[in-house]
Amino acid sequence: MKGKVPLLLFLVFISAGFLSAQTYSIVIKGGHVIDPKNNINEVMDIAVKDGKIALLAKNIDPKEGIQVVDAKGMYVTPGLIDIHVHVFYGTNMDQQYMNGPNSIPPDGFTFRQGVTTVVDAGCAGWRTFPEFKKQTIDASQTRVLAFLNIVGEGMRGGPFEQNQKDMDPKVTAEFALKNSKDIVGIKLAHYSGRDWNPVLLAEEAGKLCNMPFMVDLGGARPALSLDTLFMQIFRPGDIFTHCYGQLGASRESIVDVTTGKVRSFVWDAQKKGVIFDVAAGGISFTYSQAIPAVKSGLYPDAISTDLHIGSMNGATKDMLTTMNKFLAIGMDLQSVIKASTWKPAQIIKREELGHLSVGSEADIAILNMRSGKFGFFDYTGTRLETDKKLECEMTLREGRIVYDLNGIATPVVVSRRRYP
Repeated sequence: MKGKVPLLLFLVFISAGFLSAQTYSIVIKGGHVIDPKNNINEVMDIAVKDGKIALLAKNIDPKEGIQVVDAKGMYVTPGLIDIHVHVFYGTNMDQQYMNGPNSIPPDGFTFRQGVTTVVDAGCAGWRTFPEFKKQTIDASQTRVLAFLNIVGEGMRGGPFEQNQKDMDPKVTAEFALKNSKDIVGIKLAHYSGRDWNPVLLAEEAGKLCNMPFMVDLGGARPALSLDTLFMQIFRPGDIFTHCYGQLGASRESIVDVTTGKVRSFVWDAQKKGVIFDVAAGGISFTYSQAIPAVKSGLYPDAISTDLHIGSMNGATKDMLTTMNKFLAIGMDLQSVIKASTWKPAQIIKREELGHLSVGSEADIAILNMRSGKFGFFDYTGTRLETDKKLECEMTLREGRIVYDLNGIATPVVVSRRRYP
């Protein structure tokens, strides 16, 4: 046995030397790369090293990679960015989305969808954000950013979200600036009164910290005017979320349901720079709005899910289902990828994300386009059939494979330590 030890050590040293001699940690071969920022839409190889994109080229020698991923026939895109989710999960059953049961833990729902970055849409306010950072942001493999709620308590539910006394623009803006590594904007969520004051307070906070303001206009009856919101209150870069929702008397819609046409002021808002965010949610996406809007050329700026326990098992389900709905409507693949990667990164002013530039962090999604017979429905029950849909084959986060559906990466051989 003693005579075998030097040989074993020799083989281990040789193996270690071989691995260290290779140039890249991962080489992705033969995938169709779609990178909207860099106008790439062709078959290319990608090499990853030290968690970064090291090289894009027509042909990278697979021997240069410690691991090789066979992406032939698949699409390789930047890691997807979902800018509207609810992930401040907790066990306080008397609360809702703020440290309560309506939110979900991000890592269980992101990587299997090609999502590497999510933005929590206002679950926490300045008073509750420290706990959110500790238990979710800092504890997740997924990159978690946040819109800070104008309500200090955040989305705690009930009277807490109607309390205008807890809507302090100065304190909210100061807190957002102090925590700008994690906070990307201001959110007004579930205010239900017919009152512009909460909108104005949240807008003021956005101005003070120079961050975008996202609004869910709430349940006012009769509805507050979208024309007023878009043209008199919003700044360029502010975000109208649930943009294809149709909630009857509680909210105006962007498409006039009697004529099937996009309202004229909506086109003016688009020219102004108002951002349209999908946030499909439980009851916030209808084909009656999305189809005429997209057919008219009003594409979403950001495709997002509004993921929470009320949407993940309903019509919305997940990020790729939402993207697939827009493919089924007739939006081209490149535009769908852009609205799920580079454009959201621009909206939240994180332009280091959402692309595959050399030197950028290697957040990568590898997607397969399946053929078959598929159906995608909205919450009203309206259903579209299609013969194709995107599915996630692999996700890389910071250059590390975090999801591999069918084992398309060559395994790394790890030496087993032998004990006498």
